[in-house]
Amino acid sequence: MAQCVQSVQELIPDSFVPCVAALCSDEAERLTRLNHLSFAELLKPFSRLTSEVHMRDPNNQLHIIKNLKIAVSNIITQPPQPGAIRKLLNDVVSGSQPAEGLVANVITAGDYDLNISATTPWFESYRETFLQSMPASDHEFLNHYLACMLVASSSEAEPVEQFSKLSQEQHRIQHNSDYSYPKWFIPNTLKYYVLLHDVSAGDEQRAESIYEEMKQKYGTQGCYLLKINSRTSNRASDEQIPDPWSQYLQKNSIQNQESYEDGPCTITSNKNSDSNLLSLDGLDNEVKVDGLPNNFRAHPLQLDSSSDASNSIDGPDHVKSASSLHETKKANTGIIHGACLTLTDHDRIRQFIQEFTFRGLLPHIEKTIRQLNDQLISRKGLSRSLFSATKKWFSGSKVPEKSINELKNTSGLLYPPEAPELQIRKMADLCFLVQHYDLAYSCYHTAKKDFLNDQAMLYAAGALEMAAVSAFLQPGAPRPYPAHYMDTAIQTYRDICKNMVLAERCVLLSAEILKSQSKYSEAAALLIRLTSEDSDLRSALLLEQAAHCFINMKSPMVRKYAFHMILAGHRFSKAGQKKHALRCYCQAMQVYKGKGWSLAEDHINFTIGRQSYTLRQLDNAVSAFRHILINESKQSAAQQGAFLREYLYVYKNVSQLSPDGPLPQLPLPYINSSATRVFFGHDRRPADGEKQAATHVSLDQEYDSESSQQWRELEEQVVAVVNRGVVPSNFYPTQYCLSSYSDNSRFPLAVVEEPITVEVAFRNPLKVPLLLTDLSLLWKFQPKDTSGKDNEEVKELVTGEPKMIGTEVISEFLINSEESKVARLKLFPHHIGELHILGVVYNLGTIQGCMTVDGIGSLPGCHTGKHSLSMSVRGRQDLEIQGPRLNNTKEEKTSIKYGPDRRLDPIITEEMPLLEVFFIHFPTGLLCGEIRKAYVEFVNVSKSPLTGLKVVSKRPEFFTFGGNTAVLTPLSPSASENCSAYKTVATDSTAVCTALISSASSVDFGIGIGSQPEVIPVPLPDTVLLPGASVQLPMWLRGPDEEGVHEINFLFYYESVKKQPKIRHRILRHTAVICTSRSLNVRATVCRSNSLEDEEGRGGNMLVFVDVENTNTSEAGVKEFHIVQVSSSSKHWKFQKSVNLSENKDAKLASREKGKFCFKAIRCKEKEVATQSSEKYTFADIIFGNEQIISSASPCADFFYRSLSSELKKPQAQPSVHTEKQSLEDAVRLIQKCSEVDLNIVVLWKAYVVEDSKQLILEGQHHVILRTIGKEAFSCPQKQEPPEMELLKFFRPENTTVPLRPSVEQLSNLIKTSLHYPESFNHPFHQKSLCLVPVTLLLSNCSKADVDVIVDLRHKTTSPEALEIHGSFTWLGQTQYKLQLKSQEIHSLQLKACFVHTGVYNLGTPRVFAKLSDQVTVFETSQQNSMPALIIINNV
Repeated sequence: MAQCVQSVQELIPDSFVPCVAALCSDEAERLTRLNHLSFAELLKPFSRLTSEVHMRDPNNQLHIIKNLKIAVSNIITQPPQPGAIRKLLNDVVSGSQPAEGLVANVITAGDYDLNISATTPWFESYRETFLQSMPASDHEFLNHYLACMLVASSSEAEPVEQFSKLSQEQHRIQHNSDYSYPKWFIPNTLKYYVLLHDVSAGDEQRAESIYEEMKQKYGTQGCYLLKINSRTSNRASDEQIPDPWSQYLQKNSIQNQESYEDGPCTITSNKNSDSNLLSLDGLDNEVKVDGLPNNFRAHPLQLDSSSDASNSIDGPDHVKSASSLHETKKANTGIIHGACLTLTDHDRIRQFIQEFTFRGLLPHIEKTIRQLNDQLISRKGLSRSLFSATKKWFSGSKVPEKSINELKNTSGLLYPPEAPELQIRKMADLCFLVQHYDLAYSCYHTAKKDFLNDQAMLYAAGALEMAAVSAFLQPGAPRPYPAHYMDTAIQTYRDICKNMVLAERCVLLSAEILKSQSKYSEAAALLIRLTSEDSDLRSALLLEQAAHCFINMKSPMVRKYAFHMILAGHRFSKAGQKKHALRCYCQAMQVYKGKGWSLAEDHINFTIGRQSYTLRQLDNAVSAFRHILINESKQSAAQQGAFLREYLYVYKNVSQLSPDGPLPQLPLPYINSSATRVFFGHDRRPADGEKQAATHVSLDQEYDSESSQQWRELEEQVVAVVNRGVVPSNFYPTQYCLSSYSDNSRFPLAVVEEPITVEVAFRNPLKVPLLLTDLSLLWKFQPKDTSGKDNEEVKELVTGEPKMIGTEVISEFLINSEESKVARLKLFPHHIGELHILGVVYNLGTIQGCMTVDGIGSLPGCHTGKHSLSMSVRGRQDLEIQGPRLNNTKEEKTSIKYGPDRRLDPIITEEMPLLEVFFIHFPTGLLCGEIRKAYVEFVNVSKSPLTGLKVVSKRPEFFTFGGNTAVLTPLSPSASENCSAYKTVATDSTAVCTALISSASSVDFGIGIGSQPEVIPVPLPDTVLLPGASVQLPMWLRGPDEEGVHEINFLFYYESVKKQPKIRHRILRHTAVICTSRSLNVRATVCRSNSLEDEEGRGGNMLVFVDVENTNTSEAGVKEFHIVQVSSSSKHWKFQKSVNLSENKDAKLASREKGKFCFKAIRCKEKEVATQSSEKYTFADIIFGNEQIISSASPCADFFYRSLSSELKKPQAQPSVHTEKQSLEDAVRLIQKCSEVDLNIVVLWKAYVVEDSKQLILEGQHHVILRTIGKEAFSCPQKQEPPEMELLKFFRPENTTVPLRPSVEQLSNLIKTSLHYPESFNHPFHQKSLCLVPVTLLLSNCSKADVDVIVDLRHKTTSPEALEIHGSFTWLGQTQYKLQLKSQEIHSLQLKACFVHTGVYNLGTPRVFAKLSDQVTVFETSQQNSMPALIIINNV
């Protein structure tokens, strides 16, 4: 239980005090009324004695009474009505609220820190009022009247006669059977005569003489002269008058407008009865009852059943209007009590109470106790007094008390008033009232036994209850508190007597006693036991006290506290005590908050919201409902729907209070601010037939850091080219779409008249759909004058047609349950300036009767047309995006700082050109190497001209706009007939297998020295595209060499003709996706020709072997490939002719077939060979079809040069240079150069494809770049085999530098050797046994330096296989020759071979050693690659 102002030792004596009746004449009542008080009210503040009082018990022992208090009240002849008592208690509780600004106690229990009000004044007020307003009953005498004060005024004509009348009236009320109420303690009631004298108006002499007369008649002990009203009421009111009455009177006259619980007794009142001030002694209900004089009041708790409205404060009056009654009520609060009383008067009243108690009441009580004691002794026939005999009674053998359930229900048993059992009870009650608890306990105990024997349960319960209290209050605590007495009493009252009021009194007293003994657990159990359905107010108060018991335990039970607070809050709510209900829920919320008990939290928040709304605390209501909605709710859909509707309803009321106020912040749906994306520009146009718009940037594309880095590099590349190779320091990559991945530290630039799209990510956390209507962006705009001055114009909401910024409104936006959905909202800037996008504004509502089914979508009729909105409120949500965490400086690393994020603050700049690009007949699938012609359309859709159009791509080998000459040269007629992409010339069929020569410079095709092959200027006519103009250009495409899906990025760059300070250029992106399938695989090798026929070639001829394999698995419907032409392209070499192995001229390859071609290549003539620096290439075409494709023209040469440039870009292994090994490395370099060849092959083909029963002819080309003699080259890159795993070595390799040596192949190419001899030689062995054959050895120096050569003929073939096959022979003559060959010189040696018998012999045995003339090291040129020189020796 909560802390109380009074201790239990003070509370109980104050709750049970001697009761005194007051009966006043009309004149006496008038005198007290001058102070706005009745006589009983006048005495209230002074009713506690200031000094100790002594009296003697029946044993003549002195007994001291401390702090005695008496209760004086007007005689009421009607018992109080239960309904009225309930109303009074309700008003008392609702009128007592926690003080504003009261500092609550902070209780720390485990993890909880709770703010709890330590005291509960409303409970104390309730308890006090409850105990005071208990009606008197027959089974106990504690609140029966012991005495009666008869009051008359000295100003009356015959005061003594008036006293006689009053005395008779009292006698009539007590002894007449018509009056069952009030109850009197004993028939012989003490009468005390009081003469009131008005000092300021009355005659003091007369008063004194009357008083003397009274003393003669009633004795000095039985009368008193009380002088009051020393001050005239019209004195200056600025004097401070103490008012001790207000605290007593307010409790009894609480006015409250709230409804109170209607119990079994329905309260009916007339229309004015709410103006009644309920006061305990009923002075305000001046209703005549049964012809009694006006001063007999009805009970204060009597309900006003009369229709006359004579119930206002200022005496009987005519009916007042409702408004005037209201005024009376208001004025009432300012009344000053005791206005005519001075402090001396206060002392006189205090003195009067003292005298009455000392001289009148206590002697009367003492006498009565003695009489009762004597009666009891005489009845029992005992010689000793009851007091001394009690020990004997109780020390004898105890009869076991019968259990309550065995007893018959005889609570209806009534004793006559003179029954001895009741006399014991009377004596016990009298002893209890004068604090003689020992004697009281003895009597109660005796009475209890008697009552139980008679099975008078109501009487027994009363005796048990008071016995327990007396035992507790006994001084020195001789016996422990018998709690079981109380339990039995409560059970009897409740279950047998069905008297909840008495049971409640028991519980209130017992709980207080248990609390004082720190038995909180027992107290809580007791309080909870009495909660029932018959009274919500009582249950609420008791549950709240039980909750306080749990929190005040040694180890506080926090969750039990919270649970019982919730129960109390619920009962307060049912009792109409909204404020107390709200307070209980709020206190319990401290425990449940943030512990993951979401359903409990939801329930509490919902109730807090409702109660706050009822109490018109709208902001609290909104915040509580908001909590339910924003936490991840585990409620069912129906419950969430109810929460949402309640929230909307409350919000609507709040917003109606201030319709012109700022828009409220709405809690739903969630907005993921950091996922907000901003897009500048128009939406992409959809594909239109064969026209396909550039993909550019759109909000539908997922962010990919790799590709965004690629786009950035491409833009940097083109900007560098435009700025003469340097990227400007203020360059910032163009960003059309800003998201959390982009760099948003700068203010983005938007162009006037181009829309800005903001994508807002909404999420609906509820299981009910949300409908947002009239959804639009909220913005602020600061226009810039052309003069440059700023003029602030803030637009929160757009109405009508705005001149500055157009705003798109989405009329309906439905978010299904638990769905995440993005809304794209547009703004149309019409003026330059600074724009700030603040947030979104919308009406939040839900759909009526339209739930989504299994997430499939809403029911039919929901998503079509207008949704039926149940209710909606207008509000906003701000978009607040936190920038990236800063982590650069030391300060930033040690603290948490965030940079700015400016994606929602674009600067609107002047207009710029806007390019749109369309691709016409653009393929999605190609064969590897296939050439296809498409068209590109460039359209300027803005109002300003554009220039400087360039395109940049990482894959320049994929496309071309044609060389500089392509635009000038029209396509040949034969090509256009066949729809070929190539420029062709019909050829004469006789010109077979010889090459047709042409030449072209790579500069014409944009591949020059130092140029960026990736950046390609687009050949616009006049280099400018005017507003609204469009131009179509041809574009050739070549399928990439690797099969698979290729994403090829194009970036179009363009500028405005009029230079802009803020935006220098604009870009347009396009990503083409091409799927390539396998076509041909070309492999080629080149080797030196051994023939000597073309002497003028100097440096010899080459043989080129080309293998072409059809690797297509005919999935693309390809029937066969025709090789139509093979061309060579080189600065130094050219094809001379085809060495065709078969006569079949047509080169067809079906699936998986392989064809082999052999070509002879010769060096270009000196005049054809360009200088090293020039970029002129010689093209030689060998035709297999019937028309020549001019390989030096577009697009064949374009793709050739592009593939060449991408090949050249690959890193070349550059040997490292060390000075001491300089000469050696130079030598190696020279030797390597011998084996280098610079010859490129272009294989042109046609493929016959059947598609939809139509035959198509596709064409294409493959390139092979030959660099080294004898090394195989491929048209498509070879897949690298992954290296095998090696064991890990844990030792450090010694740093030995391997001496640089040229490879075997390179050495074999330094000196070219060839042997000339007859293929077969006839010799008559029978004539001459030795056969001599002349052989010429031709040595050719392939390098550009002088070479020393040693030819050694002593070499024998030692391998037995070679001997077996070829046999042995001998060289005759000189066995070693030393020669020096000049650069590219050819030298011949005449040798003789000697054979002894017939056979086949290999003459290729001479060993040739060579070294550069200025070098020391000798290298042997290997002959392994030379063909075997076989000779046949025949015998004739």
